[in-house]
Amino acid sequence: MIKEFKDFIMRGNVLDLAVAVIIAGAFGAIITSFTADILMPPIGMALGGVEFEQLKHVLQEAQVDAEGKEVAAEVAIRWGKLVKAIIDFLIIAFVLFIVIKMYNRVNPPEPPAPAGPSELDLLGEIRDLLKK
Repeated sequence: MIKEFKDFIMRGNVLDLAVAVIIAGAFGAIITSFTADILMPPIGMALGGVEFEQLKHVLQEAQVDAEGKEVAAEVAIRWGKLVKAIIDFLIIAFVLFIVIKMYNRVNPPEPPAPAGPSELDLLGEIRDLLKK
């Protein structure tokens, strides 16, 4: 069983997938930083000094006791974080689209192999051979 597991892990597809996941995670972190630190601040400034990740619709305010300690946390729909995540996704999807487009330009798909004889052709040949 250990040998089978080792053979499975050492297959090229599994290693390629592992590398792809690691690179995708790093790329996602870069895009998240780009969106949060470079793209969203000017957009927030243009909208009147809004910090996008702080945009929310409060359903229930936080409850505090007489001493000022929070008793119940605030309940809110944080739609600003959703907008930022959507922008992250669109940037990543666009970059992947460009990468795949460039890859396909450099490595065009191979033409399909020529079709062999059909079943009817093969059966006809067998019939002809049996007649002889």
